[in-house]
Amino acid sequence: MKQVVQNYKSGELALLDVPVPACKPGGVLVRTTYSLISTGTEMMKVSEASMSMLGKARSRPDQVAKVMQSVATNGLPATYRKVTNKLDSYTPLGYSLCGVVEEVGAGIDDVSVGDLVACAGNEHALHAELNWVPKNLYAKVPAGLSARHAAFGTVGSIAMQGVRRGEPQLGDLALVIGLGLIGQLVVQLLVASGARVVGVDPDPSRCELAEGLGALACGHPGSGQIDNAVAELSGGHGADQVYLAAGGSTNDPVELAAKLARDRGRVVDIGKISLNLPWNAYYEKELDVRFSRSYGPGRYDPSYELEGRDYPIGYVRWTERRNIECFLDLAAREKLDVEPLITHVADFSSAVQTYKSLNDGELKAVAVLFRYPDAEPAEAETVVSSVALPAGSATRATPRGGLRVGFVGAGNYASSMLLPHLVEQDRVSLAEVVTTSALSGANAKRKFGFARASTDLDQLLANDAVDTLFIVTRHSSHAELTRRALLAGKAVFVEKPLALSEKELRGIVEAIGESGNDRLQVGFNRRFAPLLHEARLQFGPRVGPASVRYLVNAGRLDSGSWYNQADAEGTRFAGEGGHFIDTVSWFLGSDPVSVYATATPGNHDLQVLLRYADGSTAAISYVTSGSTAFPKETLDVLADGRVLKFDDFTRASVYGRKRWSSSRIPKGRDKGQRAEVEAFVTALTTGVAMPISVSSLVATTLATLAVNRSLETGAPVRLEPSAVLG
Repeated sequence: MKQVVQNYKSGELALLDVPVPACKPGGVLVRTTYSLISTGTEMMKVSEASMSMLGKARSRPDQVAKVMQSVATNGLPATYRKVTNKLDSYTPLGYSLCGVVEEVGAGIDDVSVGDLVACAGNEHALHAELNWVPKNLYAKVPAGLSARHAAFGTVGSIAMQGVRRGEPQLGDLALVIGLGLIGQLVVQLLVASGARVVGVDPDPSRCELAEGLGALACGHPGSGQIDNAVAELSGGHGADQVYLAAGGSTNDPVELAAKLARDRGRVVDIGKISLNLPWNAYYEKELDVRFSRSYGPGRYDPSYELEGRDYPIGYVRWTERRNIECFLDLAAREKLDVEPLITHVADFSSAVQTYKSLNDGELKAVAVLFRYPDAEPAEAETVVSSVALPAGSATRATPRGGLRVGFVGAGNYASSMLLPHLVEQDRVSLAEVVTTSALSGANAKRKFGFARASTDLDQLLANDAVDTLFIVTRHSSHAELTRRALLAGKAVFVEKPLALSEKELRGIVEAIGESGNDRLQVGFNRRFAPLLHEARLQFGPRVGPASVRYLVNAGRLDSGSWYNQADAEGTRFAGEGGHFIDTVSWFLGSDPVSVYATATPGNHDLQVLLRYADGSTAAISYVTSGSTAFPKETLDVLADGRVLKFDDFTRASVYGRKRWSSSRIPKGRDKGQRAEVEAFVTALTTGVAMPISVSSLVATTLATLAVNRSLETGAPVRLEPSAVLG
C-alpha cells in the first residue's frame, strides 16, 4: 500500500510502498477515503525538515537539551549515531481521516465491516491507504454526514477541547487570535455555544471567512479595528475568553490577549506559539491562563489510546473519543459547516507535490483533503487536483456537456463566491478562463478545472465553442465586455454594476436589440438568498404600500483599495448600490420611479430615498462611519400591520398576527451566490425566462446612477427606463 513519509534529515517527502498493517485485537483496519492535512501542525514539521541542522536545532531547543544530556550520559560517538539514525529515517505524516472499516479485530463489537468511521492519532490516522486504529481513536460517522466532512473529526475535537477549556457561557464575548483551520472551527463552536465572537488574523480572506461563519467582527491585529470591536461589544470591559489559535515565534498574540481580555478573564492556548507572558499585564488583570491538550482527556495516555481503557463518564465527561463523536454529531446536524474551510482537494497520488506546494507557499489553504482511489465524489462534488502538474500533463476539465463557459477575471470574489458553485453544476463545462495575469489564469485552471487558460480576450469572444460568458472584472470594463459578448451571441453573467453611465447602459440595450440576444444576468445575488426568500414568504403578500429601511454599514475602505479610484471605476455606491436597490425592488415586486439622495460632506454617508408607483418608499442608508462590530446589512419592511426585521443574512423575524423567527443559530451568511448561479444555469439549459428581466436590470442601474445626479442637483430624479429601453 502507499503511505506519505518524510525524511527529517534531508527533508525528502515520498509516497512510499509499505506493508499493509495487521488488524490487531482491540482495533479495526480502516481503508482511507479522505485524510486531512493539518496546515498548521503538519506543515510546521515539513518546514522544519527542510531547514539546515542549525535551523532544526534552533526550532527545537527541547530536543537539543535531550541531545546534550545524552552526550553527557552516553558520550559523543554513541549520541551522534543515535541522532543520525533517528533523523535519517522516514517518519509518517497525518492524524485526521475518514474511511471504511475493512476488518474488525478481536474484542471490537461497536462497528462492523463496511461502517464509515472517523479516525485520530499521529500513529494511527496517517496519510496512508490503510490504517490500524485502536478502539478509542475512532468514532462511527452519523448517517447523512459525508466522508470528506467526517475527515475533520480530529482537528474538530482539538478545537472543541480548546473551547471546553475556555468554558464559554451564553452571551460571553470571545476573542479568537489566529483564524487558520483550528481558529475557524473554534469560531463556529463558540457561535454554536451562544457566545459572541471576534476574530484576529493578518489575512483578510480568513477574516472574511470567519465573519461568514458567524464572527461578528474580524480584522488585522494591528489595525485598531479589533480594539474598537471588543470595547463596543463588551461595554469597555474586554473579552471574557481569549483563544490563542495562532502559530509562530512572535509574542504578539500573548500580548494582545492581555490587552483585550477583561479583568480575571481566561486565556486558552490551543496553538503552538511563544508564551513569554508579560508579567505585569497578566498579574494586574489576574488572568487565568489555560492549556488545551490536543483532542481531550486520554491523549498521550497509552492505557486509553492503545489498550482501549475508557474513563468513566461520571468522572471524565468529554474524552478525546467523545469529543470526536460530539463534533461529528454537530456537523451531521448542520450546526457546524466545514465545507467553506475546504480550500483544495487533491488526489492521494499527488500528495508529495501537494505538500511541496503548501510548503513553498504556492497553495494558500485553510484545509486540504487527500482523496483516495476508492473515494467516489458525492453527486454535487466536483473537485480537481489542486497542485501544479508536471510539464506535459493536463488539468482535468469538466466534460459534462451543457453550457460551455468562458470566464473573464479570476480574482478573490470569482474564486471564492462564484466558481466553487459553478463547478458543482453538472450542466456546465468550464472551457476557458481569461485573466490579465498569466499566473492568475493558471491558478484558476488548476483549481477549478478549466480546459484552457489564456490572456486573449478577443480570442475568447470569437470562440464559437464557448456559448456562455462570466464577466467578473473591474467595474469600468463591465459594460463594454457585456455589449461585445451579447453581440457575439453569448449568454452573459456580469457582476454588478452593469454600467457606470447611461451611455454605457444604452450601448448594452442597443446590443440586445441588434443581436436579439437578451440572455443577460447581473450578479444581484441578495434576491436569491434563502433566508430572505423565507422571510418574504412569511411576511406574505401586501395590500397597501410599504415603508422600507435598509441600513448598509459599509465601513471604510483601505487607502489602497481600487474602489477609491472613482474617476476610473465609478463611485463606491455606483459599484455596490445596485445590490440594495435590486433587493428592495424584488421584495416590493416593482421598480422605483424616482430617487432622491443626500449625503454628509465628502459623500461618505449617503441617504437614498426611493419612491415606487404603488406609494411604497424605501430609505437606503449607505454609511462608512459606523462600527465594524455592527452587522453590515439590516433591513426592515413595514406594511399592512406587519413588520419584517432582517439581520445581515443570519436572522429574520416577522411581527404580525402571528410571529415568526428564523433559527437563532445560523449556519452562516448565505447571500445567495449559489442560488443565483443555479438559477442562471437553469434558465439557459431549460429555456425559461432569465431570473431578472432586462427591464428590471435597466431600472435598477438607472436608479443607482441617479443617486449621483441627485447629489449634484440637490433635487429628486424621475426615472424613465422606457427612454433607454426604447
